[in-house]
Amino acid sequence: MCMHVKPLLNVDAGELPGEPDELYALAHVVNIACGGHAGEEGSMRRALALCNQFGTCAGAHPSYPDRAGFGRVVMTMTPNALTETVAEQCHALVSIARSEGDALLAFVKLHGALYHSANADAAIARAAFRGAVEALGWEITVIGPPAGATREIARELGLAYAREGFADRAVRADGSLVPRGEPGAMIDDASRATERARSLVTSGAVDTICVHGDGKNALAIARAVRSALDEG
Repeated sequence: MCMHVKPLLNVDAGELPGEPDELYALAHVVNIACGGHAGEEGSMRRALALCNQFGTCAGAHPSYPDRAGFGRVVMTMTPNALTETVAEQCHALVSIARSEGDALLAFVKLHGALYHSANADAAIARAAFRGAVEALGWEITVIGPPAGATREIARELGLAYAREGFADRAVRADGSLVPRGEPGAMIDDASRATERARSLVTSGAVDTICVHGDGKNALAIARAVRSALDEG
């Protein structure tokens, strides 16, 4: 059963081979790559099975159809084409979830360039969420930035929303993320990531905190952040 404590620890996963099982035990929510930037049937099946094993909520993590760029390249797509690709990715995960029995897909979080594009452009957000709803239904919770088009369109559509902060990403003075291509964009030290997570909790500005499963020291960071969240 999905937990609704706040803040939730969400982990982006299903992206790399050899992910530690413990990541799934530590997370409240796992955002599962479903074919756009990473992920295939085997990885999706494993991720959903581990969510079932540990009682962790599962969510879809669709992206631009950009496996070569790992979903980090902005693509120009018509609204219908974007809706179609997001729906296709989410349907793939839904199909496997049904075969796994108890897997509950309760969340959706856009990945990479699509995450940022949607937050800057309401038309992109609307098209992406149309695809997500087509596959996942109206009871999903959208994970996204604390402010911007993603949140506004989720509200317009009547979707539940969880404001997200990042434990393992550096931020600029204006609160935006330091782009991954710049030095220091990723926080690889568990102590620093925990300090950031505690600051986010204290701010009251987020409902969920992300740790990237493909990041350096992801497991150590997830352990430290989950411990800090459990301590309150």
